[in-house]
Amino acid sequence: MKSNTQNAKIEAITEKTLVLGIDVGSEMHYARAFDYRGIEYSKKPFKFSNTEAGFVTFKEWILDLKERHEKDKVIPGMEPIGHYWFNLGKFLQDNEMKPVLVNPHHVKKSKELGDNNPTKNDRKDPKVIAGLVREGRYMIPYLPDGVYADLRTASNIRFQLQAELTRIQNRISRWFNIYFPEYKTVYGKPDAKSGMLILKAAPLPEDILTLGIDGVNQIWRDEKLRAVGKARAKTLIEAAEHSVGSKEGAVSEKMEIRILLEDYESRNTRLQEVMVLIEELVRKIPMTEKLLEIKGVGIRTVSGFLAEVGDISRFNNPKELQKLAG
Repeated sequence: MKSNTQNAKIEAITEKTLVLGIDVGSEMHYARAFDYRGIEYSKKPFKFSNTEAGFVTFKEWILDLKERHEKDKVIPGMEPIGHYWFNLGKFLQDNEMKPVLVNPHHVKKSKELGDNNPTKNDRKDPKVIAGLVREGRYMIPYLPDGVYADLRTASNIRFQLQAELTRIQNRISRWFNIYFPEYKTVYGKPDAKSGMLILKAAPLPEDILTLGIDGVNQIWRDEKLRAVGKARAKTLIEAAEHSVGSKEGAVSEKMEIRILLEDYESRNTRLQEVMVLIEELVRKIPMTEKLLEIKGVGIRTVSGFLAEVGDISRFNNPKELQKLAG
């Protein structure tokens, strides 16, 4: 990785550099081309679609400008609006035109300086973006490939599933607070396996009382749970007997807890599947074993680190890695 200071970025733009400003959209993109001084080569914004045909047309437009103006290097700048820039960015990188990103906040402020109007405009935005690139006010994104691309995607899926699980757990906790607050005196964790088995068969306190100690214990025996027995069943029955939980809307609330438990189990199963994939991917990366030798560092930490950082060998020294962390 080369020096990432603003001066180094400015020095990278020479008289042989074609600077592109690209306004990215969900379906259509707009581009304008400039030299290192800000002289524009495009008479009007070049419009192209977010498709293979559009990308090919865009590439041909760039090559034509390079040839006509005798440029040997292209720096395409984009504003990272959501995920819309990903495909175009990968296409440019694969065609030896590595994209750079400008800060959306800087784009907005720069537009205000130009005409005191921050509104979005397909003609104005590409010019502002190109201007920021020429000033060295951009960042170089890392677009992973191979196992690192798979690991980043899998890691993002893991974070999303974990967030969904947390939301479901909070909703389950709320349900208990309203309809069976004493449940938490029996189980420290709302998602305890033995407790969830009972909730499926008898979600409300009166349902648990109907089962009785033997009925509760039989459910656990059928599932071959060894850590619980009649003593725990008795504790649960006593909690149900003295419950102060609401008894209104019982039919609907039985449906709610059933849906919540099903959602929790399905996402938890998916999370385990993703973790298996993540471990397989991480094991393919050479430095993994060294990272796992660090005390207190596990597969989740290592996978998250490698998913964000990517190939460590692309850094020249530890300070570059520290700078990435911020």
